[in-house]
Amino acid sequence: MRAMILAAGRGERLRPLTDSQPKPLIEVGGKPLIEYHLEGLADAGFREIVINQGHLGQLLPQVLGDGSRWGVHIHWSLEPPEALETGGGIFQALPDLGHGPFLVVNGDIRTDYPFARLRAVKCDWAHLVMIPNPPHNPGGDFALEHARVRTRGQPMLTFSGMGVYHPRLFSQSQAGRFSVVPLLRSAMDNHLVTGEAYRGSWNDIGTPERLQAAREESTVKSG
Repeated sequence: MRAMILAAGRGERLRPLTDSQPKPLIEVGGKPLIEYHLEGLADAGFREIVINQGHLGQLLPQVLGDGSRWGVHIHWSLEPPEALETGGGIFQALPDLGHGPFLVVNGDIRTDYPFARLRAVKCDWAHLVMIPNPPHNPGGDFALEHARVRTRGQPMLTFSGMGVYHPRLFSQSQAGRFSVVPLLRSAMDNHLVTGEAYRGSWNDIGTPERLQAAREESTVKSG
């Protein structure tokens, strides 16, 4: 199984920090966010990893190199300045992601989720990792019922930004800028999306306040 780290977003809400660096290079606990993902994926046995480049994306290879530091090989997927959003970015990278299911993780989250767990998932369309609703998303995103993810129902949980997708999820897509969410919703309506709940450590680094919370949590753990 191959993996993709989504790292092309602009990070508007984190400006001015993101005026000079891409969001995945922001440091938490003394290292860039994206390095935690590379370590976790390498420990889980992933060897081929795609990273998309958008805003200030040229800085990513300067910091990460070819991935050999972690025992992986990084494939770079360069996007236009306005980036391609989640769906368009994944679609462009499909040739480097193989013919079977692949893991996707947002580059701007910090988590201790064990990526090896997703290598064992039987994924025919999509499998999403869901988390308890954080304060910034109290209503949740999707329902998780009997290991199936649905657009409505109980309990409502928040999509973590981690999941496994099969290339067939994008079989009707065309190159360009689009979100993966409508594809997922359509698959959910046809009962094709499985899921799991994860209650371990997870932080979305989307605002200065959430970044500070992640840094404080990291300090507590290291202490």
